[in-house]
Amino acid sequence: MFLKLLLMLSLLLSTVNAATFEKQETLKPQLLQSGSQKEWCPVCGMSIEAHYKTSHASKIHNHVDRQYCSIRCLAVDMQEYKIDLKDVKVVDFPTNKLIDAKSAHYVVGSDVRGTMTKVSKLAFESKEAAEDFSMQNGGDIVSFESALKIANESLDSDVAMVQNKKDKQVYPMGKKIFEKNCKKEIDINNYFEINELKAALRDESFCGELREVELQALSLYLWEVKRFEDSKHKGEIIVVAKDEKCPICGMFVYKYPKWAAQIFYKETHYSFDGVKDMMKYYFLHKDGVSKMLVSDYYSQKAIDAKKAYFVVGSDVYGPMGDELIPFLKESEAKTFYMDHKGKKILKFDEITKSEIEKLDE
Repeated sequence: MFLKLLLMLSLLLSTVNAATFEKQETLKPQLLQSGSQKEWCPVCGMSIEAHYKTSHASKIHNHVDRQYCSIRCLAVDMQEYKIDLKDVKVVDFPTNKLIDAKSAHYVVGSDVRGTMTKVSKLAFESKEAAEDFSMQNGGDIVSFESALKIANESLDSDVAMVQNKKDKQVYPMGKKIFEKNCKKEIDINNYFEINELKAALRDESFCGELREVELQALSLYLWEVKRFEDSKHKGEIIVVAKDEKCPICGMFVYKYPKWAAQIFYKETHYSFDGVKDMMKYYFLHKDGVSKMLVSDYYSQKAIDAKKAYFVVGSDVYGPMGDELIPFLKESEAKTFYMDHKGKKILKFDEITKSEIEKLDE
């Protein structure tokens, strides 16, 4: 009887209850991204530290580190970037170490709440540790590939669940903070990702000191609402619908208005997330082109691609890595070239297939 009671007490003390479980790191988190934005997920803006035990990491463009709050945000990023599953890492729940996701054992559907999803997915380096956790907290033990498949299958419903919360709570809070606290002008299009905007809002004190929950609400409002409201009033920019994907890489172009480019034909047009992909398409489909537009790097205005000057080989990257950076004025192209270590400046007719191929090497 004593041994039975001792076993029951041991199980009770070791069980992680869903109400008390913390996703925040218990040791110093390993942040892989560079720059002041490294603290936050580039997909949703959530704190990596606060959700460290569900965080994942990958590489894009073969070398740029990305770190996410959850496997859900990894799944979202995989819709836009070619991510090698061998590069994906995940935090081992018991030790807080980053391990290879492909060798991890995932407990899916335990009592622990999910991050950005209804169904939690926690990773374990040891199968025995996963089995112990599953016995105490429920859930099935699956491979990384299976966990990722489950995340993809529930993505639409998870996105809808999160969006409902944003519409009802987060955006109104963000709008209130923006109107009350933000006295300094913010050019949202200066940032590639929501975590870059979030870092600027904090570091450059656009809106004063804010708690993490306030900073997240403000960032989401600016990135997902205000950015597109402002675009509707700028008749000189390239306008891209939310469902338009780049025909070369498959990324949603509206997320990267600073880099938008378009090719027009008699009865249709195509939008691209950068000049590089636009030129790849152009070299394959030159016949019938009526107009080509690119976004001037400094003014963001839509300009005729055939009248633009393009800086190649600079230290500024676009959504797809190395880019041709467009300018209406040759003088501004030269200034950018000098400031950002450009290798050359090309006119439209000087852009060749080999130049484009070098950008992907």
